[in-house]
Amino acid sequence: MSATESAPAGLTLDLEGLAAHVGEHFGYTQWRTLTQEQVGQFADLTEDHNPIHVDPDHARTTPFGTTIVHGYFTVAMLAPFLQELVPVRGAALSVNYGIDKLRFPAPVPVGARFRCGAELAEVTEVKGGVQMKVVATVEVENAPKPALVAECLFRHYS
Repeated sequence: MSATESAPAGLTLDLEGLAAHVGEHFGYTQWRTLTQEQVGQFADLTEDHNPIHVDPDHARTTPFGTTIVHGYFTVAMLAPFLQELVPVRGAALSVNYGIDKLRFPAPVPVGARFRCGAELAEVTEVKGGVQMKVVATVEVENAPKPALVAECLFRHYS
């Protein structure tokens, strides 16, 4: 699948057959943007009012030239992104188990278009179910480097 294609419509994985999909790339989410107002709301919720996120006048004087989305706001977007890309059917309970590795190679400028791609890297058995590792990559339109790369862990119990 090329970098301009979106995820296949209606893709759903069955819990029993997850391991057969290891190594598959599940495409990309739709493009999204975040407004300065949304970034300000996130800053208020998290009490992280770093001027690079909330002060456009200050941000213009930085190497970024504009305000940027909080890295952890981008992480929070992984939940809806991965629900869109890697839905699993047949689990009685599914939980976010954590992140093995997380990097922010480049910023997400406020107002820029960004999306997420996902690849199923690993499926292992755990008591009562399976754990899957999904490598999620958030990219900003026309940017040379990804904004986020994360190895996300999910547990699905039958």
